[in-house]
Parts: sequence; structure tokens; C-alpha cells
Amino acid sequence: MGSHSKRSSAEWFIDQLNVGNAKLLAFALIIGFIAYHGILHLRYGPDSCTWLLSSGRYKGDHEWQPYGCMLHKYSKMDARRCLRYLAFWGKYNSFAFIGDSRLEQLYEYFIGVINTRLDIDSSYSTVDHHMPNYTYVDNKLRLSITFIWSDDVSKTMVEQFRTWQYSDRPPSVIVASAGLQLVKNRNITDQALEEYKRNLTQLVQPVDSLASRGTQVLWKTMEAVDIARLRSDVKINNADIDAYNKAALEILQHSATKLWNSPRLASAAASSADGLSISPTALRHSAQILLNMFCNDHMNFNDGTCCALPEPCTQLQLLTFALFLLCAVLATIRFIWRWSQNFKQQIDGYSLVNQTVVVEAPSAMAAIAKLGMIMAYFYLCDRTNFFMKENKYYSEWSFWLPVGYVFALGLFFTDESRSSSHSRVLHREQTNEWKGWMQLVILVYQVTGASKVLPIYMMVRALVSSYLFITGYGHFYYTWKTGDIGLVRYFRVIFRLNFLTVVLCLTMNRPYQFYSFIPLVSFWYTLFFVIWALPPHITQSSSHTVESKPYQYLYIAIKIIGLLTIVTVLYMSEVFFQKIFVTRPWKALFVNADDDIHQWWLDWKQDRYSMAYGIIFATAYLLAQGYNLLDDNNHSNLFTPGLSLSATLVAFIGLGSYVTFTFFCTNTFDCNEIHSYVTFLPIVSYIILRNVSGALRTRHSSLFAWFGTITLELFASQSHIWLAADTHGVLVLIPGAPILNLILTSYIFIFTAHEIHKLTAIILPYAVPDDWKLVLRNFAIFLAILVPIGIHDGMF
Repeated sequence: MGSHSKRSSAEWFIDQLNVGNAKLLAFALIIGFIAYHGILHLRYGPDSCTWLLSSGRYKGDHEWQPYGCMLHKYSKMDARRCLRYLAFWGKYNSFAFIGDSRLEQLYEYFIGVINTRLDIDSSYSTVDHHMPNYTYVDNKLRLSITFIWSDDVSKTMVEQFRTWQYSDRPPSVIVASAGLQLVKNRNITDQALEEYKRNLTQLVQPVDSLASRGTQVLWKTMEAVDIARLRSDVKINNADIDAYNKAALEILQHSATKLWNSPRLASAAASSADGLSISPTALRHSAQILLNMFCNDHMNFNDGTCCALPEPCTQLQLLTFALFLLCAVLATIRFIWRWSQNFKQQIDGYSLVNQTVVVEAPSAMAAIAKLGMIMAYFYLCDRTNFFMKENKYYSEWSFWLPVGYVFALGLFFTDESRSSSHSRVLHREQTNEWKGWMQLVILVYQVTGASKVLPIYMMVRALVSSYLFITGYGHFYYTWKTGDIGLVRYFRVIFRLNFLTVVLCLTMNRPYQFYSFIPLVSFWYTLFFVIWALPPHITQSSSHTVESKPYQYLYIAIKIIGLLTIVTVLYMSEVFFQKIFVTRPWKALFVNADDDIHQWWLDWKQDRYSMAYGIIFATAYLLAQGYNLLDDNNHSNLFTPGLSLSATLVAFIGLGSYVTFTFFCTNTFDCNEIHSYVTFLPIVSYIILRNVSGALRTRHSSLFAWFGTITLELFASQSHIWLAADTHGVLVLIPGAPILNLILTSYIFIFTAHEIHKLTAIILPYAVPDDWKLVLRNFAIFLAILVPIGIHDGMF
């Protein structure tokens, strides 16, 4: 009995490991993280500037990562563009540094980040160039950077703050720091610390007055020294430095001063040669922190969220969420009414014994309400600063190790099918598996920022081409077997492709081209549909065998040539291409947020032949079947042993050739130009290797196949609830624990995508019914909704 009970408990536990319970756990995690971050905001405030200045860590690439926000890496051009922009709007860019030799180092480095060669532009000047004070001026940028020497919180510092307090034009940013000379010259006593505190107290009133006028005052805590590298005559104790920093914190935390602690952490990880001065690495990061604090909210760089306010919610977003809320209210009322009716029947004594249980179709209203809840989570993650965000980090280990884990896990879930349909080349489970592992590799590529490595970038380009190849192959094969090229089929495919994307465009205030892969697949499928819907048609009866009506293959060849002709004509002239696609009203489908079509041109031309390759391969495969050149109706090999070995060798050569091309190609432009002509090599080579052996062809990874069914949802959702800041960063739910954070955000992301896939399937029959007349009616309603939106956005 004991073993039986034990076994039952184990079976019960295994039964609980299902997708439904996994989604409930994901929902509970979301609620928990919302509560956790809400507490963080209540206790520490929502200001990401505080996070930027207070804490951070070094990543593996020796770049500084602030706590909870993204740091944009300002180039000289970026910095000058920011200052020029502010000067254009009448702002005087004034920076003041007041402190000791370490702050003087930062002052000099900060000027070096901004200025160009002095002999090129006469507007640059350095006035008051004598010890101990300096002022750097750039009239074109309306820029002034001043350094004032003060190695203690002395009368000089206090008077200077009072001068700024009563100045008509105080500095935009004041960076102050002092105390190192005190540590060097005297022993630390309680009396010395009390004197230091009294002097700091005199700064509180001027600082508060300056802050009320818009000046940002930063007190830079003293960095630790590297005792091992100090000269023998320099006696400094880090414990004394900590005591002075603690004293400054005790006094200034009650004022409007922003305490700048992060340089202390940065310098501790990157000490200088003499142990006393600030290292170049720490200086670089301090200058970047200053520029991010000053410029981010004005420049709106996608990878700079520190000190940047989130974009405001638009009227369209408010209206969309209001409609979601209305659906939620109606769905709740409907649920309560049905529950009350059932409860009333039970109270009245109605017997349900032997009553037929009617299983109702899932409610579209409830599905839309659930989708609205999910979109609210999307908005919270990516359009607000409620959750934290961090910059991406790439290293060879950070990319290849997760890829290795993914494939090891996928192979662990390998299944074998004995059904005859699963012996066919590129059967459903195999194509889902292919799409699944490709999507997972692309996700690793996105989260690690591996696009900066050209060979990896080109290999991922080949994966995107493979998806379009599968699209061409799958739709052609379906049309060949069924002859279904009707409007209902077209709108169902387009709905599945675009439903989530359209909802995201409305709720996240992003253009259609932001989800670049979805428009690409939709365009190519639409072109395929138009060409194949034109006569002569290929029907199931006419395409049953090769010998019955061989001229059907002539029709296919004509359609393929027509497809290639359209592609070639569009490719021959970028100007003609742009004239076609910037024509109103469909211009909005092809331009980005900057009203630029160039990115669509690049994406389109890189994969302009991929779908055609898939159709040609499908035609060749069907011809080979018809002439008995291969046999995939059983679990044996496709060819004879000798031919199978030759095909395998050729496939390895094809893969090796493409990989070699990615390593020898020197720049992105040349690689992209060549890619469209050679992308079929790795794709066809993979298909051969995957299908020649019957043992491999009839086995598939159920895990990869499961991911393959939700690739569209994963692709569209990743930008908002897994990545952050328009894919430039990473969402942070657990600060300070990057590995655990990645695991949990991935878990929530995956099961959210699966739930969206399920909701889309529920809504699909209502949006695209079986009757083509009802489909056209619904499409007309959709266009009627889009017209006022388009008028508002200038589409017409």
C-alpha cells in the first residue's frame, strides 16, 4: 500500500507539470514582481538618475552597468549633438567642477570627450587658464566647463556655492568633491569629522536654492586608493576615506544634493598605476555617467534609459486599453450571469443527472479581455520605468554556451514517429522543429547583442532566410495538394501572422515596420497568393500525378518566372522601389518611426529570393517523387547507399562553403549583397543532412517542435517583455542577479507567448469565418476602424 500511495503521489505530481499550471505559475510570478518593484519604488523612489549615480557593476566586457537602467555610450559626435540641440533651444550648457586633484582629472577628461582639435575651430577657447582655476568655453555649443580648486570644504567652496546661488545664470550641473587632502594631512578624529560635517552643513542652503532653479548638484564621494601601489611617503587609509564619505552622506542626504557613489565602485575595480589618481577606465565611465544624466532625456537614445522619462501615452493607446477594459467588463458580466443562472437552477432543485453536458466554444470576448491583461503587462514592462532595464552584454561564452544548452535540451526531448506522414521530407513536425530551434538561436542572438560579430550576424541572416524558405515551401506544397487559394485561406494566414503585431502597434505605439520580420513574411505571402490566385490555377485534381497533366509544371514555371521578374524589377532601382512602397495609403506599412523606408529596402533585398528558393525546392521535390527518384513513403533512406553518401558529402561542402564565406567576408554591406545569391546553400544542405537518413528523418525534437508552433508570438513579444528599450536592452525583474533574471524573464516570456498563441486561435474563427462574404464584411469593418487612425496619423 505504501508503494502504491507513493506512486500515486508521483503520478499526481507529474500530472501537474503541464502548460496550464506553468502559465498559472508565470502569472503568480508577474504579480510577485509587480509587488516587489512597487515596494522598491515606494522605498527608494522611481528616479533612474538615483540608480545611475548610486550603484552598478562591471560586466564581463569591462563596461560599467548602472543599477537598473541603461547607459548609452556617448561618442564625441553624440555629446556635441546633445549640446548643440540644447543650445538651439536656448539652453546655456554650463558645467562646474569644484574639488581636489581627482575632480580636476575628471574635468580634463570630460573636456576631452566633448572638444575637437583646437586648431580647427576658432570658437573654442580656454579662459582663466591659470592655477588653480580653469574655464573651457565653446561658443557654438553655448558651453562652459569650469574647474575650481578646493581640496577641502573650505571658505572658498562655500563662498563659490553662494555666488552660484545668487547668480543670474547658475551652472546646469555642479560636481563637487573634497576630503582627500584632509585624509593625507591629518589623523582622523571625531573632532575632524565634526568640523567636516559643520562645513558641509553650510552647503545645504545654497544647494537647495540652486536645485529649486534647475541646477543639478552632485557630491562625488571619494574613491578608495590602492594601498599596494601607493608611494611609501603617502599614508592614506581607506577606512578614513569611508569615514569622510559616511559623514558627507549623513549631512547631504537631507538636502537636494545628488550623492554620486558609483565612481567609487568603478575606481575600486580599475585602479590607477600610482594607486591614488583615478584610472582612465574609471574616468571614462564617470564622464559617460555625467553625459547620460545630462542628455538622455533630451536625446531619446534607445539604449539610454537612465535619467530619461518614459514616452507619454497617446490617445490611441488610451482608447485601445479602454476597449480592452470594456471587453473585460462585458466578459465578467457574462460570467457572473451564467454562474447565477446555474446557481439558481441548483437552488430550485433542477437535477443535472443524465443531463447532456454542452461544451461551449471559448468566448472571444473573454479571450480579448485576457489579451488586454497581457498587453497591460507589456506596457508596464516596456513603456514605463516601473521595471528595470540593463544593457546587453556579449562575449563568446555568453552566446555559444546558451546555444549549446538549447541544443542539448532539444536532443533530450527527441521522439520517434511511426506514422507514414512523418517519413515525408520536411513533414510538419520537422518544419516546426526547424522553426523552433532557429527561433531559440535568434533569441540568444538578440539577448546577447551578438549582431556586432559579423560571422554570427550572417549565420542568423541565413536562419531568417530559412524561415522565408519554409514559408514558400509550405504554402506552395499546401496549394499543390489542396488547390485552396481562396480568400478565406489568405485572410486566415494573414490574421495569424499579424493579429498580435497589430495589437502591439496600437498598445505600444510602434510602427508596423518595428516588427520587421512580420511585415516581411506577410508581404511575401501576399505576393505568393496574388501570383498563384491568377489563372491558370493549380488544383488538386490536375496536380495529382506527373503524367496526368504535365503542363501544370509549365504553369508553375511561368508563375515562378513571374515572381522572379517582379523581384528583379523592384531590385533594379531603389528609387522605383521607394516610389512603389511610399505611395499612400500603404506607406505606413513600410516606413519606420522616422518616416524612412531604407530599413524595409534592406530587409527586403537581403531575402528577395528566399521564398522563390522554397517554391523551386518544393517543385523539384514533387518532380523527384513523381519520377521515383526518391522514396520517402517509409522509414528507409531516401537514396541508395552510394547516392546517400554523395548527397551527404555535398551537403557538408555546402554548409562549409557558407560558413567560410561568413568568416572571409570583410564588411556587412558586401556580405548582405552576396547573401541573397548564396543563402540556398546552407538551407538545402541542412535539408539534405536532416532527411537523407531514414532514422533522422523520422525523428524530431518535440521541444523544438513545440517552440516552432509559437515562433511568431515569440518574435513579436520579445521586444517588450524579454528585451527592453526597443530591443536595445534587457528587461530586469531581479536586479543584481543576471542569470536568475534571464531564467525567470524567459519563463514568463515563453508562456505568455504560448497563451497569446492560444488566444489568437480562439479569436480567429470569429474574425475570419468560413464564409468569404463574412470575411469581406469583417475586413471592411477593420478598414473602417483604420481610416480615422490613418487620417490622424497622416496616412491619407
